[in-house]
Amino acid sequence: MSRYPFGISSFLLASPFRDEDVEAQFSYAHDVGFDVFEVCVEDPAALGADTLNEAAARTGLTVSVCGAFGPDRDISHEDAAVRRLGIEYVKLCVDLAEAVGSPHVAGPMYSATGKTRMLAPEERRQQRDWAAESLRELGDYAGERQVSLAVEPLNRFETDLVNTVDQGLELFDLTGRSNVGFMLDTFHMNIEEKHLGAAIRAAGEKVFHFQVSENDRGTPGSGHVPWTETWEALDEIGYRGSIVIESFLPTVVEIARAVSLWREIEVSMDALARDGLAFLQDELP
Repeated sequence: MSRYPFGISSFLLASPFRDEDVEAQFSYAHDVGFDVFEVCVEDPAALGADTLNEAAARTGLTVSVCGAFGPDRDISHEDAAVRRLGIEYVKLCVDLAEAVGSPHVAGPMYSATGKTRMLAPEERRQQRDWAAESLRELGDYAGERQVSLAVEPLNRFETDLVNTVDQGLELFDLTGRSNVGFMLDTFHMNIEEKHLGAAIRAAGEKVFHFQVSENDRGTPGSGHVPWTETWEALDEIGYRGSIVIESFLPTVVEIARAVSLWREIEVSMDALARDGLAFLQDELP
């Protein structure tokens, strides 16, 4: 067995992911050979902890919880009412994580995905301050439930707030909560970081979760992401959490538009999942 649990994101399989999808998709993930099922909570009302726990018990998969951050889930918005909507959404995700045994809630929770603006430095600082203020409240709420917040830097085309590990560390310094750290994703890092290994080492013990896909969001191992450098850095920082394959169904228009997915990146999501897992198992025995 690998030193890492390998997982698959629900985004590869169904979107939005609902209770009626759970049984079939958990069975699929188990049969392919994954250890972890990462549930993206697009609609909290459509997904119950009991259903997830039953499927996890039946298949032996563990559950990871990830958020989906649209315009009404923006914890750094200039309108306090919108910030409150984002905070309450993340709290629902934390409640679900506690109920299903996920160690974290992951995702770019500092802002709405796709929010890209030219801001003056003082306006950018204000947005960061709002994010930190919201994350302090959320960090306390999550900490009381033994859940961490794994914050994901996104590339410049998907956010204007946190693109790099250094910017994430700056936000964490403002937040001041030990259970607020990183989810790092090789797709975004490949765009924004000078060296993936150096960024991972800089994040260090703050790496709570890790996602993988290729430079085109396709199958890990099929492109030019520097995988050896990545694995060496994860080993050096002592990371032993999950490594989850994340990509997106191009048939889901809202998600495809948000992540600029305009074409079929692989012959099928099934091929991406199976070939990606085989690559991880070969690279990280």
